[in-house]
Formats: sequence, structure tokens, C-alpha cells
Amino acid sequence: MQDLPTLYLEGISLWSPRTPDWQQAKRVIRGECAPHATKSPRPSTTLLPPTERRRIPDTVAIALEVAARACEMSQRDPAELPSVFASTHGDTAISDYMCATLAATPNLISPTKFHNSVHNAAAGYWTIAVRSFAPYTALSAYENTFASGLLEAAMQAVCERSPVLFVAYDIEAVGPLATILNCSGSLGIGMVISTDAPRSGARSMRLRMRGAPADARVQPTPACTPAAELVAGNTLAAAFPFVERLAMDAPGSVTLALGARCALEIEIS
Repeated sequence: MQDLPTLYLEGISLWSPRTPDWQQAKRVIRGECAPHATKSPRPSTTLLPPTERRRIPDTVAIALEVAARACEMSQRDPAELPSVFASTHGDTAISDYMCATLAATPNLISPTKFHNSVHNAAAGYWTIAVRSFAPYTALSAYENTFASGLLEAAMQAVCERSPVLFVAYDIEAVGPLATILNCSGSLGIGMVISTDAPRSGARSMRLRMRGAPADARVQPTPACTPAAELVAGNTLAAAFPFVERLAMDAPGSVTLALGARCALEIEIS
């Protein structure tokens, strides 16, 4: 596959319990300050009315937070942006509740929790919150979710010649599911990707897919800073080498896995 045209990252955001905003995350990655000593509570979005705000699960709260901050940084109208929402497992806490309740007392299943259990719940809440009629995509690709979502958002931006909001998020797995999903902590990453002439502060990047030899597996770029340990247990941790490169404001390349023998190479300048 040939390189995609040059793309621009106009807005970047990150939320984790110990680095709850992008500016602090950048300083922690650069070694300029320490992360929060204690975990921050989940973000409280003002995009929804108080009643809805109380009902949303952690996945939606985190996704809406990073989506809003990325749009704010890019100075784009969120209602106008097509979006791609990527999550490896969706809301595992609700999945655990659903399985336990259906097994024990199925007649007591909560309609609200059932409503929030669908994989595109965060994307749906986002379009309602910002009154957007733009199309959205919700996807999962297991351990390759971030790279797949980034490629999808980039392809949409190129094909439609339109800025695209990309949001990736995962939360800690609980209950019996935790024994097989192997996901700890919470992490949300948001960015606005555009093909337009760069705005002030935008980073440019080129994307290319490549295959590994038949007898080899893709070797993703490893994380290189101690900050990576803060999110190492989350299934989106594979994105952290890309995040590190953005935080350090340095040109370079990052390889993310799209599969066992397919890689996404990202050249950041």
C-alpha cells in the first residue's frame, strides 16, 4: 500500500486516572513532573444534562471527555465532525453486570444498563451531546484496536476530505471477565485528524501499511519512557509509543501492529 497523503493532528487529548489531561501527560512523559499520587475520579462531562450524566458508564464519561478536549484544542465544531470510536472490550463493567443478572435474576435486568451495554454507546451519547448528524463508526480489533481505529479515521479523512474525530478508550475489566480480558486501569485518547493546511500547533504524519515476512511477526515499536508503566495493563497500551512521540514534540517513526503480519507505520514530522 502506498503512503496516505500527509495528515495533520489538530487536537490531541488523553485521560488516565493519574494523568487526567494532555498537558500533564506530556510533562510526565518528558520527565518534567510526576503523575498524580492518587487516582482521579472519572471525568464529569458538562455536555449532558445532570440526569443523563449520572446514568452514563465510565466508558462514556472518558470517551466524551477526550473527544471534547480534542475538539476544543483543534477549534473545530464537534457537531460537524465525522467520528471513529474504538474500544477493545466496550464497557466490561456493564457486561459483567449483564451476565451476572441474566444468570441469577434475569427479570431484574436494568433497561438503562442494557441500553448502555452496546458497543457504540459512547459514540451515540457523543452525537446526542453535541447535536451532531455527522456519521460515526464504532469498531473493535482486540489488541490492534488503536491502530485499526487510527487507520480508519485517517482513511475517512483522506477519502472524504473532511476532518475526523478519533476516540479510543478502554476501562478496567471486572468480575469473571477480568480473568480472560486482562485489562487494568482506564485510558482514553482523542485526536482530530485533517488533510487541511496545518493549523497552529498541528503535527503532521504519514501512514503506511506493510506486511511482515511469512515466517515473522510484526515487531511494534516499544514504549521508551517510565510513564508507559502508568497504563501498561490497559489494552490500549499499544498506542503509548505513538503518544510518547507526540508528547516529546520530536520527529520520528512508530510502528503499530494491525495484526500478526500487518503493521501500520507512522512517520511524524
